Amino acid sequence: MSAKDLFHQSVLVAIEKDGWRITHDPFFIKLNDIEFYIDLGAERLITAQKSGQKIAIEIKSFLGASAVKEFHLALGQFLNYRLALKQVEPERTLYLAIPKDTYEDFFARQFVQNSVAEYQIKLVIFDSVKQEVVLWKE
Repeated sequence: MSAKDLFHQSVLVAIEKDGWRITHDPFFIKLNDIEFYIDLGAERLITAQKSGQKIAIEIKSFLGASAVKEFHLALGQFLNYRLALKQVEPERTLYLAIPKDTYEDFFARQFVQNSVAEYQIKLVIFDSVKQEVVLWKE
């Protein structure tokens, strides 16, 4: 199992504050002979009569020496996780959780915006100090 991201606990609290119930920490998938550990699984009941909304969240801090390298790794991991989820739990939506300052700085760059749009990356932007979700970006 991989190590938890620096902001793991902040995101977990933020997601719960936003009305979600954490169901997996981590969300484990075994597909044939490959194991995947997505940081969190969560669900929210829409109404008592309807089935709940389910998500999985991969958390990234972008605190390494190169934001571009961190982005390459996060994008590849996200796409692999999304493909695995599609095969085992297609009703669950995958999100990439990133800190607010990373979103405002690095994710404001045109190439990064183009990549997010091209690969249809869903984002959860969080404030790590307040432990709150700032924005869900579909």
